[in-house]
Amino acid sequence: MKLWSWRKENLPSLSHAFRTMVAATISILLGRLVGLPEAYWAAIATVVVMQSPLGDTVPLAIERVVASALGASIGAIESTYFGANLFVFALAMLLLGVISLVLHLEKVGYSYACITLVIIVLIPRAEAPWIAAAHRFAEVSLGILVALGVVAMWRGERRFFSDTTAE
Repeated sequence: MKLWSWRKENLPSLSHAFRTMVAATISILLGRLVGLPEAYWAAIATVVVMQSPLGDTVPLAIERVVASALGASIGAIESTYFGANLFVFALAMLLLGVISLVLHLEKVGYSYACITLVIIVLIPRAEAPWIAAAHRFAEVSLGILVALGVVAMWRGERRFFSDTTAE
């Protein structure tokens, strides 16, 4: 009995694993170089983006940057004025859903916004919420940009944008 099914094109390869390793390592190094306090978020974002099908990488990356900005902003506002109030947190999640609907963000974008909100609101920090939000946004954006750069330079696949043809 088969527990799950898969498509051959979605299975990892040695090339994909190596490319992901290089990108995540670059993200950590750059994050540390510029002094980001939790540079591992850059590596996490890089790994997530590197798993997208190549044709979807750019649109999903843009959506993730927008979603991270939304989650960080709403999280900073909530943390500043309400702390880690569970009721307000639930409303903030709903608000992100409404904003995602209005902006036509896909579920991937909505989940990224919610993850950023969770990180900002529910993890206790010494710094002000706006500083934590700015750091998370910078770390995640750095990771996304590194992933895009590595994918652009290391073309192991045919297309960068899904609506273009391979040459």
